[in-house]
Amino acid sequence: MTNTLTIPAPKTGPAPFPIPTDLFIGGKWVKSNTGKRVDVFNPSNGEKICDVADCDDTDSRAAVDAADKAAAAWAATTPRQRAEILRKCYDKMIENIEWLTYLISLENGKALPDSRSEVLYAAEFFRWYAEECCHVLGELAMAPASGARIMVQYQPIGIALLITPWNYPAAMATRKIAPALAAGCTVICKPATETPLTAFAVAQILADAGVPAGVVNVLTTSKASALSKTILNDPRVRKVSFTGSTPVGVALLKEAANQVISSSMELGGNAPFIVCKDADLNAALDGAMLAKMRNSGEACTAANRFYVHKDLYQGFTDGIVKRMSEIKLGDAVDPESTLGPMVNEKAVAKIGELVDDAVAKGAKLLLGGQRLNRPGFYYPPTVLADVPDDADMIREEIFGPVVSLQSFEDEAEAIAKANDTEYGLAAYLYTQDLKRGFQISEKLEAGMIGLNRGIMSDPAAPFGGVKQSGLGREGSHHGLIEFCEAKYVSVIW
Repeated sequence: MTNTLTIPAPKTGPAPFPIPTDLFIGGKWVKSNTGKRVDVFNPSNGEKICDVADCDDTDSRAAVDAADKAAAAWAATTPRQRAEILRKCYDKMIENIEWLTYLISLENGKALPDSRSEVLYAAEFFRWYAEECCHVLGELAMAPASGARIMVQYQPIGIALLITPWNYPAAMATRKIAPALAAGCTVICKPATETPLTAFAVAQILADAGVPAGVVNVLTTSKASALSKTILNDPRVRKVSFTGSTPVGVALLKEAANQVISSSMELGGNAPFIVCKDADLNAALDGAMLAKMRNSGEACTAANRFYVHKDLYQGFTDGIVKRMSEIKLGDAVDPESTLGPMVNEKAVAKIGELVDDAVAKGAKLLLGGQRLNRPGFYYPPTVLADVPDDADMIREEIFGPVVSLQSFEDEAEAIAKANDTEYGLAAYLYTQDLKRGFQISEKLEAGMIGLNRGIMSDPAAPFGGVKQSGLGREGSHHGLIEFCEAKYVSVIW
């Protein structure tokens, strides 16, 4: 009998189906070969929610077999057939939005408003790629010298390994699954063991929407590196897409090199947030709260370093302290909470170390800075002013509700500091002069810029970074092409 978890029915919308907690292979929920289980905890109180299957190499190979068995038939479907199924996936996610929201908050710890926003964002990838998969039309041209025709068509790259993080358990899964299916690929998804239940729920929704058996497989494991090694050394696997830390991404790239596997990497970030002298202060504060506190600060795009012109520095500092102090910290599933706990104890400890280091080196603690004495993994909204350049939080991702402030006088200085990092995922900039905004945007070393906006993620836009923040792009038509191979045929007629 399949192991399942039943969560409470939402006040609105349909009652949830029991969520399987075993492995999803070949369209069936199956127990792991080991019989072992991995515990899943509620960050709001530290208590165990349930446990999920812990797979081994035998299970991994079975998932590759299932994906391989389904590959030819799925690749042969027409774009319209795939589009109709993806659209049904979107409809079913929206139909179940309320309890998916609850499920994410339960296992991840983000407050209900953030979880609901994530479900909407996650579902939109299915709708976007339902439309986009019909637009990969290929190319036809004449070679200038020979007169031969150059015909280019895009074909599915093959079986893809998708490795997703805990901070966006629904959106990071759909941002990879949707374009892969749109391209005609079959996939093996490995979610984080901190938040596997959302991935299992999405897998069941995909099956209910008509995704054929074997096209999507989901594996959970306590030994992620062993799973990746087994799958990436199978010659049938031709793609890996990973979202997570840069060190893990580097290790995966080395493993993928053995079979010369196409790799997409969405890695770490250290986003600067620049407030120019002529910025609208209230607009910048609104954007700062979005850029910093969306998803509790546990986002690779979260603003990590705030550089504010000296003329606005005090006003911005006072404003951010006021807004951060108004946040209601509490249990993630409490409708009154606007900030939930961090995902686990390790995350809280890391944030505490970064804050303590900054204060020890001379930063001024204006708000928060001390973890709460209560069950669960909580860290309060925290603001630090005059953070020195040698503070660890200037170099490392904070990944939590901590604002790190510095003032500047010269824009060139702010740009230099913004670029003084090995990462280059996101950057934010506020100015009322669009000419200045575009000029600074061109100089910032980041794959994505929020110009007078505190949020930039959109399924229709290319998501990704430069330097050690990753390779490739997700979202938009770029995300679909990542799962395609361009085949060129030369012909004369």
